[in-house]
Amino acid sequence: MKLQERQNWTRYLHPYNKTTCRSSIRAGFDLEIAAFLDEPHQDGDEEYEEEDPIALLFSGEEGYGRYLDLYANHTAYNNLKNIGKRPGYLQYLDLLLAAQLGPVHSELPKETRHTKDYETYLKNLHGYLLSFTKKTQPIVDIDARQREVALDFERKWDAKEIPGWEDPSESKSQENGNNGGLWCGACQRHYAKQTVYDAHLTSKRHIKAVAKQATSGEPAANPNGVAPQEPVHNTTTQSSQKIRIRNSAYLTHLATDLLVSLAATLNETKSNVERRFSLTAREREQELLDQSNPVPPPATSAAEGGGEEEEEEERIYNPLKLPLGWDGKPIPYWLYKLHGLGVEYRCEICSDHVYMGRKNFDRHFQESRHAFGMRALGLPNTKHFHEITRIEDALALAEKLKQEGRHEIFEQETMEELEDDDGNVYNRKTYDDLKKQGLI
Repeated sequence: MKLQERQNWTRYLHPYNKTTCRSSIRAGFDLEIAAFLDEPHQDGDEEYEEEDPIALLFSGEEGYGRYLDLYANHTAYNNLKNIGKRPGYLQYLDLLLAAQLGPVHSELPKETRHTKDYETYLKNLHGYLLSFTKKTQPIVDIDARQREVALDFERKWDAKEIPGWEDPSESKSQENGNNGGLWCGACQRHYAKQTVYDAHLTSKRHIKAVAKQATSGEPAANPNGVAPQEPVHNTTTQSSQKIRIRNSAYLTHLATDLLVSLAATLNETKSNVERRFSLTAREREQELLDQSNPVPPPATSAAEGGGEEEEEEERIYNPLKLPLGWDGKPIPYWLYKLHGLGVEYRCEICSDHVYMGRKNFDRHFQESRHAFGMRALGLPNTKHFHEITRIEDALALAEKLKQEGRHEIFEQETMEELEDDDGNVYNRKTYDDLKKQGLI
C-alpha cells in the first residue's frame, strides 16, 4: 500500500504533470476574467452618475452663479494694515457695493493703498471678479470692455485726473521745494519774506546762534540763503514705489467697473448671507440635503388633483342630512338631537325664514334680518317684541302698548323735558308749541 502511494505521488510531481496543472489553472483564470469583462450589466455601471459640467464651474457657495464667494477676499482685506476696525462679511459686502458711488475702497488711507499687500489683494479680487463675470455672462465680451476701461485709465492717469493716487515723494518734494524763500543757516529756519528775514538778524536768538556756530567752527548749513533740499531717495526705490502705486490704481479702476456690473449679484449675495445667518444648524444641514437630493415635482396635474378632491367630497355619507361641522364632516347624531337642530322655527317677520334649533331661533331676534323686518313694519326692535314671529301679533302688541300708556315706544318726544327762562318745565311738544306762539 505504501509503495502504491509513493508511485502516485511520484507521478503527480513529475515535470510534465506540473506543467499541465499550471496551464489548466491559467486557462481557468483567463476564462473568469473574460466572463467578468463581458457582463453587460454591472453594479458599478448602474451606480455611476455623470457629473454636471456646469456644477464644476462654480463652488458650492456660488450656487450655480447666483451668488459671489468672497470669503477669501474678505480674509485678505482684514489682514491689511491700518484699516481700522475689521469689518464682518456683511459689512465687507457693503464696502464693495459702495463702488457704485466711486472707486472701490476709497475709504482706506493712502498708507494702506500704497502697500504691496493691498496690490496683491486687489489683484486677487480683480481676478476672481473677472473669472466670475466670464462664467455667468458668457455672451458679453468682458475682455473688450476691460480694454476700454484700461484705455480710459491711461488717459486719466496721464492727465492726473485720478484723485487719491498721488506719489507721496513727489507731493513731499513739492511742499518742501524751493519756493523763493530765505534760509537762515544759524537759526536753521526758513523765512518767506525778505523783511522778516532782515528783522530777525538783530534778534537775540539769531546773535546767540551765530556766536554758537562761530565757536563750534561748523559751516553754515546753507550759506547761499536758500531752503535746503531733502535728501534724494534711491532711484530704484522710487521707481518701484511709483509702479506699485500705478498698478494699484489700475486694478482699482478695473475692479470698480466689474463691481458696478455685478451690483445685482452682490445684493443677492448679501440677502442670501443674511438669510443663512438666521438659520439654525439643523436647518442648514437640511438645506444642504435638499440641494444635493432635490425632490421631483409630483406627476399629478391640477385637473387630477381637483378630481380627487371632488371624489373625496362625494364619499361623505350623510343620509340624515346632518349639518356639517368645522372639519367639513357631518356632526354626530347625538349632538344634533341635543341642540334640537331637527326642530324648525319659522319667522314671518323675517320673510318666512326657517331657523333650525332653538338656539339659532333665539339668536336671530338680535340679527340684522329680524331688525330690518321690524323696521319695515314701523316697529322698534325692543325686548317687548321678543319671540313675536307673526306680523299680526307684532302689530297687536304695539297697539296694546300704546293703549296702556307705554308711550316711550311711539312718543319719545313727550318723554323729553325742557325748561324756560323762568324755570317752568315743559315736555318737548308743549315747549315747541309755546315757543311758536311767542309765549316763551
